[in-house]
Amino acid sequence: MRRYLRVVVLCLACGFCSLLYAFSQLAVSLEEGAGGGGGKPQAAAASWLAGGGRGGARGVGSAGPAAHPGRSDRCKDFSLCYWNPYWMLPSDVCGMNCFWEAAFRYSLNVQPIQRMHLAVVACGERLEETVTMLKSAIIFSIRPLQFHIFAEDQLHDSFKGILDGWSFLQTFNYSLYPITFPSENAAEWKKLFKPCASQRLFLPLILKEVDSLLYVDTDILFLRPVDDIWSLLKKFNSTQIAAMAPEHEEPRIGWYNRFARHPYYGKTGVNSGVMLMNMTRMRRKYFKNDMTTVRLRWGDILMPLLKKYKLNITWGDQDLLNIIFFHNPESLFVFPCQWNYRPDHCIYGSNCQEAEEEGIFILHGNRGVYHDDKQPAFRAIYEALRNCSFKDDNIRSLLKPLELELQKTVHTYCGKIYKIFIKQLTKSIQDRYDRPPKER
Repeated sequence: MRRYLRVVVLCLACGFCSLLYAFSQLAVSLEEGAGGGGGKPQAAAASWLAGGGRGGARGVGSAGPAAHPGRSDRCKDFSLCYWNPYWMLPSDVCGMNCFWEAAFRYSLNVQPIQRMHLAVVACGERLEETVTMLKSAIIFSIRPLQFHIFAEDQLHDSFKGILDGWSFLQTFNYSLYPITFPSENAAEWKKLFKPCASQRLFLPLILKEVDSLLYVDTDILFLRPVDDIWSLLKKFNSTQIAAMAPEHEEPRIGWYNRFARHPYYGKTGVNSGVMLMNMTRMRRKYFKNDMTTVRLRWGDILMPLLKKYKLNITWGDQDLLNIIFFHNPESLFVFPCQWNYRPDHCIYGSNCQEAEEEGIFILHGNRGVYHDDKQPAFRAIYEALRNCSFKDDNIRSLLKPLELELQKTVHTYCGKIYKIFIKQLTKSIQDRYDRPPKER
């Protein structure tokens, strides 16, 4: 009887060892199948969260070790099970079965953190406007931001000094670029409409490694998270490469349909002050045009367009974009006016229905209205965000004094509907700063 018992015990021991070996080999195969180990992708995400340089992510959770600095890193780049049986693990590694460890790691910890790319072009006296725009993007956004700032050389030190002073936020990275145009026509491009404005046309060619990008003018203010307009990229169909808002909602006051001497998109044209782009598609697409029967790529169509229409265009690069999308209407996604709300939407009476219903999402203070007294409602919003600090209490207390300022503007058409200026702003502050951290 004892002999049989010894045989059974020996068989059980061999079976147990076989199971351990099978789990070990399975864990090794999981690591190899994941592309050489999960350490590098996880480390990349962790470095962002840890705030290396100017770019940690505030408000973005993570299951990785960077989010829990006191926790040991149980899974290394090599297979722990292969080199170290579970009873001989190093002291800095938890004694957890590596089969389950690998499954846990690959299911939860390799999710990359996607940055939202925001570009702006600043020349002349646009430093303060640009900084205020960037501040509004940071205050409300949830996911980390990557700023691409194209500016004249004399502005670089000022931008660097201000943005480096915000590095404690750990919510963004930034890159500064010089203003650059194709060398053979640089002077002609630079003086088109406003200094440097046409730089935006060349962003798909300069930022070759960026897939998608939100371009905004310097006089833009975000009143809700950048995340929300960024999500519109998912609504593009297979032919759409960019998104803009109409230039006008009311044709009777439209500019393009009354005065343009060139083709333009739709009934009233589009405004390029807020332009969301899938730049990968833009670089790949061949565009129909009225200059040749051959379709041209983005880098090949711009100069011929300028040569043909330069005596007929008034608004520079925006007119060129209207011409391109006139011939390629299937390539444009049009978003509502509340994503690019300008004085034209209220200066002669309210004509942006979406803003009346849901509030203004993005405020566009063109015509210099942030700096004069012609549209005090726009100026009140700009000054409130310009003077606001990043402290949570300061942001929460922004609304009451702002509403009092807006009530002083009711003598203007825009001021009469001042509540649409703070409707979405109020919601954004409540969602971002009034909820407990776990609910944000």
